[in-house]
Amino acid sequence: MNRELVFLRAFAIATVVGVFFITSSGFNKTGKQKFSEIDVERINIIEKDGTVKMIITNVDRFPHGKDTINNRATNVGRKKRSGMLFFNEEGIECGGFIYDGRKTANGHSSGLSLTYDQYDGDQVMQLLMQDDKTGDERFVRSSLAFIDQPLKETQQKRDEINRELDELGKKDRKAMQEKYNEYKKQGLVGTVPRMVLGKTMSESNGLFLFDDKGKPRAMFYVDKDNSAKLDFFDEKGKTIASFPEKAK
Repeated sequence: MNRELVFLRAFAIATVVGVFFITSSGFNKTGKQKFSEIDVERINIIEKDGTVKMIITNVDRFPHGKDTINNRATNVGRKKRSGMLFFNEEGIECGGFIYDGRKTANGHSSGLSLTYDQYDGDQVMQLLMQDDKTGDERFVRSSLAFIDQPLKETQQKRDEINRELDELGKKDRKAMQEKYNEYKKQGLVGTVPRMVLGKTMSESNGLFLFDDKGKPRAMFYVDKDNSAKLDFFDEKGKTIASFPEKAK
């Protein structure tokens, strides 16, 4: 009986040690694993110090609201979408790739966006695709845009300002606009498009240039009737030159 007990105890210990060894070897943190296929809702790509550098996620697990990444708050007002988010060496969000698409009551809505942000700010370059259909009308737009963002902006300050303006707008729209203008003069808010290459709502395809106030100043495009045109505008939006010249 004693010999049997000794044997059973030895066998149990050997089994535990063996399982521990196999488990440790199979999930070695420093080892390289190979998978033929994997199903996952979200992947966080991190550095050795734990800094998140990239997130690949489905819609439900998209960082939003009360979530924090690298001890920083995430954008509360941003819609959840599947895609990727990028972060720099300091853990600050610096761009992303998102997409969606679904049927609607009378058609569909689909889109894709790849953006790159200025340091601790909002997007300064965007590759965009939109496909919207309502009834028999369908509009498909694809464009590459370059944007100026306020030089004094920070992501956290921008989010604070947006929340403040949203609350103010619920009570007094005029006061909200005045407050926005005040922040704009301080260089804290104010997105300005500078160049767009692509298709417009009027179905013109071309290059569109804007001044530092976001007003159109030059356009080289092919309109929906397949006519090539070159237009120039003054600061008030008045056409000052065209080629070929417009008929009088």
